[in-house]
Amino acid sequence: MSKVWFVTGSSRGLGRCFVEAALSRGDRVAATARSTGSFDDLVARYGDAVLPLELDVTDKAAVFETVKRAAEHFGRLDVVVNNAGYAQIGAIEELTEPELRAQLETNVFGPVWVIQAALPVLREQGAGHFIQLSSAAGLIAMPLGGAYQASRWAIEALNETLAKEVADFGVKVTIIEPGGYATRDGKNPDPLANGHVAETSPVYDGLRRRIAEVAGKQPAGDPAAAARALLKVVDAANPPLRVLFGTGFYPMVQQAYADRLATWDEWQDLSAEAQGGDAEREARGGDAEAEARRDDAETVGAHR
Repeated sequence: MSKVWFVTGSSRGLGRCFVEAALSRGDRVAATARSTGSFDDLVARYGDAVLPLELDVTDKAAVFETVKRAAEHFGRLDVVVNNAGYAQIGAIEELTEPELRAQLETNVFGPVWVIQAALPVLREQGAGHFIQLSSAAGLIAMPLGGAYQASRWAIEALNETLAKEVADFGVKVTIIEPGGYATRDGKNPDPLANGHVAETSPVYDGLRRRIAEVAGKQPAGDPAAAARALLKVVDAANPPLRVLFGTGFYPMVQQAYADRLATWDEWQDLSAEAQGGDAEREARGGDAEAEARRDDAETVGAHR
């Protein structure tokens, strides 16, 4: 049975590849972008299977109206892909308030509006799948990417929460965490040379030079391969909550999580001290009440 997709940020890059992959196998797609002119070739090739829709995800009212139009046009929504987004580059000290707010409006509030608009449709169907494009930057933090990474870390938490809230409705959630992809002229985009860059301060010039030496140098992933992989995710009976697309950042993510666990373990005594009471006994797990609290936490965490 073919699926109906709703994809934001479809005009280029991975979003465009996702739309093309879905259409090429007979699915139908509501493809959204700030301008629909880029979809003319798809309409010529696939006809009524593609519904081009103009959309700025920061406009909440427009999001709700556009999702409604797509659902009414196709009669259902099966896969909702939150892909629209961009990277604001700059040291924390360099960011202006408008730059930070604009980053969060697009990368955080936009996906939330799409979720809120589409969820009643999926819930009524008793089925559906939210796909959230995040990034390896949603798992690790690097200099000069504070605004972008803050938006991606936020969206990671929001969608993990969403997965636990909607599981009983038959709705699935998957967070896609891509590494670098050759979406511009076959090259891995250099974040310091592309996208939105804050006005630079000379005090960070040395840091910028060091990052520029390695930025964009990892092997670029193939966007078409990412699209094929996404088809396997949406067709899976039990899709993952999170999945990395590409291999370049996996060692960095492994090291980041190992470092966090090691630090928490190293400072466990202080953590217990901060709890108060019989800190030593509770830290060693000898307190029956503490054991019960741990069981409750595991039960809550396991419910999805």
